[in-house]
Amino acid sequence: MKKSILLPILLIFAVSLGAQKMDFWLDAGAKIQYGGTMLFNSAIGDDPNYDYTITTSTKIGGKIGINWNYTGVSFEVMTGKTKGLFQNTTAAGGPDTEVSVSSTDIYVLFRDARKKGYFELGPKVSFLGDVTTKDVGGSPSPAIDPDFYQKNPMAAVIGFGTYILGNDGAFSGILGLRFEYGFTDIVSDAGRTSETMRQPVNYTGDAGSTNPIFAGLVFELNWGIGGVGQARCGEKSKFIWF
Repeated sequence: MKKSILLPILLIFAVSLGAQKMDFWLDAGAKIQYGGTMLFNSAIGDDPNYDYTITTSTKIGGKIGINWNYTGVSFEVMTGKTKGLFQNTTAAGGPDTEVSVSSTDIYVLFRDARKKGYFELGPKVSFLGDVTTKDVGGSPSPAIDPDFYQKNPMAAVIGFGTYILGNDGAFSGILGLRFEYGFTDIVSDAGRTSETMRQPVNYTGDAGSTNPIFAGLVFELNWGIGGVGQARCGEKSKFIWF
């Protein structure tokens, strides 16, 4: 008897969920990313006194997503530091040099999410803050003259991953890989010609472009806000809260 009563209730519940057809829906989330970073410059590779060493950085932030079925656009704000570490390779030896670039980053990413996975692609614009250098083990130098750096360098972003907590739109957690390449030289013309700040470290030879690179993990928790759709078949579309 109980089963005969429960079955119709479950069927009605399933039909009512299917009837809530969402034209599009919104979500918001918190993010953290961690991984390897470097400031790539071909002139550093040509300098016999320095070599590249990968270092790490962490950034945190949030996102707002506008979604249509399996596709959407994600607007993200992340803040933190991008670092470059340069190994001293002189015969006499010496401390390595670390360059730290503070920034607030704005992402606009196309995202395709299906089969419990996602793929994202889009641009990033950064608003640079203080840039400092230091010998590893020592204290940072005073912030470098901001005129020596571009104010809003651009980068390309690509990423992919999988849902590890839910995927129904109401709540989800995703873990993925993200790769970023800065195609704008972050050093300005004034920075390249300055005697005190010729790229991240002083080098011999011609000036080269300095491009930030990141590769690492990103974790995201999302909460569904709601969307525009039909609560019941035949009704006008309206905003429905999750």
